[in-house]
Amino acid sequence: MSLFRHARFEISIARPQDLPPPDGAEIAFAGRSNAGKSSAINTLVGHTRLAFVSKTPGRTQLINIFRMNNGAALVDLPGYGYAQVPEAVRKQWVRLLENYLTRRTNLIGLILIMDSRHPLTPLDQQMLDWFAPSGRPIHVMLTKSDKLTRSASAQTLTLVKNRLPKWQVRPGQISVQLFSSLKKAGIEEAESAVEGWMAPAAESAVADTEE
Repeated sequence: MSLFRHARFEISIARPQDLPPPDGAEIAFAGRSNAGKSSAINTLVGHTRLAFVSKTPGRTQLINIFRMNNGAALVDLPGYGYAQVPEAVRKQWVRLLENYLTRRTNLIGLILIMDSRHPLTPLDQQMLDWFAPSGRPIHVMLTKSDKLTRSASAQTLTLVKNRLPKWQVRPGQISVQLFSSLKKAGIEEAESAVEGWMAPAAESAVADTEE
């Protein structure tokens, strides 16, 4: 059975202190507003409306947690980089993102969503600056690849692959793929990446219990 399929909504939170106690591995999804994050989540879980998709950037203002059948959770973080919101709200989103990414003890990896037509924006790079030093894995999904020709998408993939190692603190920490929600392309590759994170997380949990 698909790793992501049949995930179910659990809770939305607006402040770091409202996060539930760490329980099971968490995989975070982050990305610039309108990069296709909600569509990617819906495609991975096989559900058209699990994560809200809006034509208006900046609509995801909360951390939304979806529980998978294996007990792990998908964590949909607020989209970043949308300028047309009040400054106080923007700062609140930034605090929420940074707090979660740097302090959540059961967060095992980050799926970073980038629009394949505009990858590695300054804010994407800031996200890498925040998270990569933890040493935890990062999987970059270059969404909307159907908007590019095959040649252009291949060039973008190569460009991003060549630039990502500057953030790695250990070999193989960061991986990257092309993804299209419209064509349902790249689902198995994303699942394979996350499955590779789950086994070490389970072994760590067992070790902690034994101690």
